[in-house]
Amino acid sequence: MAKVVIIGAGPAGVSAALYARRGGAEVTVISSEKDTGSLIKAHQIENYYGLAEPVSGAELIQRGIQGAKRIGVEFIQGDVVAVAFSEDFHGYQVETEQMKYHADSVILAAGAAHKTLPIPGIREFEGKGISYCAICDAFFYRQKQVAVIGAGEYAFHEAAALLPHAAQVTLLTNGEDIAGRPPEALVLRKEKLAAVEGSGRVQRVRFQDGSLLPVDGVFLAVGVAGSTELARKMGVMLAGNAIKVDERMATNIPGIFAAGDCTGGLRQVAKAVYQGAEAGLAAVRYLREK
Repeated sequence: MAKVVIIGAGPAGVSAALYARRGGAEVTVISSEKDTGSLIKAHQIENYYGLAEPVSGAELIQRGIQGAKRIGVEFIQGDVVAVAFSEDFHGYQVETEQMKYHADSVILAAGAAHKTLPIPGIREFEGKGISYCAICDAFFYRQKQVAVIGAGEYAFHEAAALLPHAAQVTLLTNGEDIAGRPPEALVLRKEKLAAVEGSGRVQRVRFQDGSLLPVDGVFLAVGVAGSTELARKMGVMLAGNAIKVDERMATNIPGIFAAGDCTGGLRQVAKAVYQGAEAGLAAVRYLREK
């Protein structure tokens, strides 16, 4: 049976899972317990079809998941750090911090654009030493000093991509506790960050204690990777910070689809469910034609 892996367990991801499973595919949904999205924070939802009484976002999420489990959709908790084409079986490999999953098609539904930090200099130096994709930009930092901001598996994965190229890679946890085991070659700095500074482009990081770290580039890998970060690593076309899709939710890469907040536009449950349905159906069509 053809396999579809869906990244994200919000309305878009679960809707995609329902339609892909009904279409005959074996479906696995991978989502992070750390990245619950905006819906779970909603106190009451009363503008969605079929709800006689308001429900919380958390309850609506659980109703959707339970319905998908009932028809055989598998749900796995994990932080997805990369998606890549695998020559071994002519499909895709979805990598979490602990496992690798094979898929014939992948649907990105893990929410909106990358996470940033309210630290002076980060927005100002985007594209001038601030990056959100190590595998995309590592080549430009050969034998240079770089830093990765983050404290979990996503940050470790980004740092590992930089280590073969950079002269030194420093992990900046910004006061957070390390979650997992970082690569041994990393330099670790746990101090709180005050600013990213430079003249025209990034030249240093300033800590709140006043100390400085000279760097040529800073990579943000805060929390877990969202759909936009994963798309960028694969070479999926973006429109600003949104994933570019056609009317069938297909990206420019065959077998890769996207749905929900990551595609931009209206951030509502109704839109996410519709796009998820389109993506699930499109994935099944792709698998049948493959």
